[in-house]
Amino acid sequence: MIMDVRIQQSVVANLAARPMPVEAGPFLIGLDPSTESPGINYATPRPGAAITPADVTALVTAFRKADRQPRLEYVTSCSPSLESLLLTAGFVVEARHDYLVCTPDSVITPPAPAGFSLHEPATEEQRAALVRAQNDAFGGEPVAAEADVARLRRLQSNGGVAVMAVTGADICAGGGQAVPPNGAVSEVAGIAVREPYRQRGLAGAVTAAITNSLFTAGTEIAWLEASGEDAWRVYERVGYQPAGKRLYIAQD
Repeated sequence: MIMDVRIQQSVVANLAARPMPVEAGPFLIGLDPSTESPGINYATPRPGAAITPADVTALVTAFRKADRQPRLEYVTSCSPSLESLLLTAGFVVEARHDYLVCTPDSVITPPAPAGFSLHEPATEEQRAALVRAQNDAFGGEPVAAEADVARLRRLQSNGGVAVMAVTGADICAGGGQAVPPNGAVSEVAGIAVREPYRQRGLAGAVTAAITNSLFTAGTEIAWLEASGEDAWRVYERVGYQPAGKRLYIAQD
């Protein structure tokens, strides 16, 4: 339960760092005017806060006022009665995930695969190359919007970590990032490898590099979610272990 609370507090802190955080009773909404993505614009409850149907109604109103889809992500044990209230208000479950955690004592560091180097993007072009690689790996267009590059720059300047995997021909094959730590906890996300470079150990090497960078800077807990069984195995091989449950839920 203590771990669940620390992870949920981390989610609250992540949303508070958005360009336009909005307090809505027991909830915090993280808004970014540069994108309509529901994966960036969402809410979460403060751990242990009492929540009423009226609070949920006010939350939906705040989302509609901001012209964003009402959506939440949260650790379920920190607000056990919330799901029922949201379902009654017309929300629909998107996904249920286990979150995994890693500590300095559990991290395992594989070497970077031959022919690749791992480093933090230090220029705007390198940041753009990382964004393009991530978009490509996740099935989108291999482009980098100015707002996405600025978001990555802001993450780094605020103490977050970004790592890119680069081939000998100076092509970005993939990468990932971690948000600025809060309370010595940081979320690792966006681990991505382009199709031609998969099955070589890059995802694990990138994840370990990001995780070790966090620990070197004093972070105590790194956490992430796996998008499927293959990703789960990658993360377990570098020292991540399941620790709790998270819910994604939204209203049309």
